[in-house]
Order: sequence, then structure tokens, then C-alpha cells
Amino acid sequence: MSAALDKATKAELLRVAHLLADAARPETLRHFRKPGLSADDKSAAPDHFDPVTEADRAAERAMRAVLASERPHDSILGEEYGAHEGSTGLVWVLDPIDGTRGYISGTPTWGVLIAVGDDDGPLFGIVDQPYIGERFSGGFGLAEVTGPTGTAPLAVRRGRTLSEATVMTTFPEVGTEAEARAFHTVAHAARLTRYGMDCYAYALLAAGQVDLVIEAGLNSYDIQGPQAVVEAAGGVVTGWDGGAAHNGGRVIAAATPELHAEACALLRASLAR
Repeated sequence: MSAALDKATKAELLRVAHLLADAARPETLRHFRKPGLSADDKSAAPDHFDPVTEADRAAERAMRAVLASERPHDSILGEEYGAHEGSTGLVWVLDPIDGTRGYISGTPTWGVLIAVGDDDGPLFGIVDQPYIGERFSGGFGLAEVTGPTGTAPLAVRRGRTLSEATVMTTFPEVGTEAEARAFHTVAHAARLTRYGMDCYAYALLAAGQVDLVIEAGLNSYDIQGPQAVVEAAGGVVTGWDGGAAHNGGRVIAAATPELHAEACALLRASLAR
């Protein structure tokens, strides 16, 4: 659909995407690192903690209110309040706080994720980190970060082999034991591995700071915003099998096609054992 969107429509979608991020910021900051913040557990599994807070819900409500005013005929898929069917063929995919475990722990690496796209995936996305004040945007020919030091273009880092690479993940919190083993085959071959960065890892990949992000067990609202940003910065985002990533599942984001192929081969070989 991207080619079918005219310049004015793309500019309108950009404007609304930033309005959504602007609306979510104060709702997340209102509760962050504040005493008395509580978290409910959405998980039905006794050995898994999937927290949600009032900040998650309030941020999504704020974004949905903007869409109701600005783009009432578009579809919405949000983590906390589900799907709303529209008529334009465009869908807004919202994760009001990606990294709620980090949020309730006080770490500044959670983010608000926003994407707008169609059935084929995201066309434009935002990864917004309200506490740091960084906003990573990508799509429609734009790839940039705006933050405390100003605005800068985003571009992935090139020319690194896996043995020289830095890889990031949320493992071992997310994924099965088999998926964790597959991840570790890549991690052992890389130079450096860092854990628990949630969506901020994809932002760092787009900014040229790291080379790989590998995750599993994702939902579409976990990946579509970051996917748009990474791809706009020149990176590759697919499933571990090389297929489409926008519906979630097992996802790998890489700075280059060569690095992507090298890591995917190890992941698939491990899963086949």
C-alpha cells in the first residue's frame, strides 16, 4: 500500500504518529519510578510473570483517543484493549509500554511502540523512550532520532561479521528452552551479548550501536514499530526462517544481509537438532 499513499497522506500519518507518542509520554511518566505503582499479572502460567500497570492502560487510552479524533476510520490493534476494525485498510499497532518488567524495575529502556501499516506490515514506526526523551522514527523515507542532543539520522552499522558483532535479546525471560539454546549458539559466536533491553535494543541497532537483536514469543505489537525503524535505517528484520516478521513469533533483526544470513543459519541448525 505504501506506493499507493500520496505525499499528503504520508505526511498526515507522520503527524498523527507523533501525536500518539506525545499523548502517551505524560501517561507513562506520571507513574514511572513513583511509589505505590502496582502491577497486575496477565499470565495464566504459574511460572511466568507478565505485568501490566495503570500506566500501560492509560497510555493506550490516550493514544486511542487521538485516533478517535484524528483517524476514526483506521483499524487499531493495541496490547491492552485489543482490536478495532476500520475501513481504510490501514491499521495502527500500539504497545503503550514495551518492557513493562523494566518499567516497574525503574530501568529506562522500556518504550512506547507505534506503527501504522497494512496487511503486509508496518509502513512507519516509532520507538519512543519518554524518560530519556528519545524518539526513534522510521518509514516513508525518514530515519531519524530526536533526543536531548538534537536530531540525527539513523543508519545501521555495516561491515561486521558475527565474530565481531554485538547481539541483544530479552532471553532468558522470553522464549522456550529450545529457542534459548538456539539464541545461545549465536551469542557464543558473537563478540558481545547484552540482555533485557526490550524495544530499546532495536533502537540501538537502528542507531548503529549494535548489530543483532534476536527474540522469540513476540506479538505483532512488540515488533511492528521497531521493525519499521530498523528497516528505515537500512537493517533487515525477518522471522528466524527468513519469512515475514510483522506478525511476531521468532524475530531476528540484523544490521546487514550477510550478518542476518550467518545468524539465521545457526538458529535454524540449532532448532533442527
